[in-house]
Amino acid sequence: MSRVVRYLKSAQWSKDFPDGNKPEIAITGRSNAGKSSFLNHWAKSDVARVSQAPGRTRLLNFFEAANGKYRWVDLPGYGFAARGHAERDEWAEMIELYLADRDCLVGAILVMDCRREWSEDEEALKEFMNTTGRSLCVVATKIDKLKPNEVRKLEQSLRKASGSPVFMVSNTKKIGAEEVEEFLFKSWVLPALNAKKKTKPVADEAVEGE
Repeated sequence: MSRVVRYLKSAQWSKDFPDGNKPEIAITGRSNAGKSSFLNHWAKSDVARVSQAPGRTRLLNFFEAANGKYRWVDLPGYGFAARGHAERDEWAEMIELYLADRDCLVGAILVMDCRREWSEDEEALKEFMNTTGRSLCVVATKIDKLKPNEVRKLEQSLRKASGSPVFMVSNTKKIGAEEVEEFLFKSWVLPALNAKKKTKPVADEAVEGE
């Protein structure tokens, strides 16, 4: 496993995405949820500055793990349930098309500020991911702002609301990223890589038989 990553490219629509030949993990969440800090914590670098650069905050930003085995994709932060502005509708279309149609996507991380309650925005993302058949996990950030008993109660509450794995993270205290990485690699990335290995010989035989 390797949390050190390199930036690949930024894109809006599928025609500009990297080749879908490696498992991808989407990182979603509100813009003020601590997503950038979590990305830096996870990647052991300041890679989030790429996503925050002018012209890239409204694009999908693709990164690749140093081991070259998988990618993660930083999605623009927005309210999943709230619509009404043309620009936000365009973001929604871009993000939803990626989440629904990207074949190599294995799942999405929902990054939340631990001081926010589960809302219609999070519920909308949960329901949307259910329709795609792809996995979801929740990462609650800034847990250093809470007391230990509050952290435990919040974790239970989020597990119940999301029906998904939940991880409690502090970017400032450097807590939790290792657990997130271990889960994602073992539960999402490795199964996708193994499935690809099993299907490759079949494809090769088909080519040889032509």
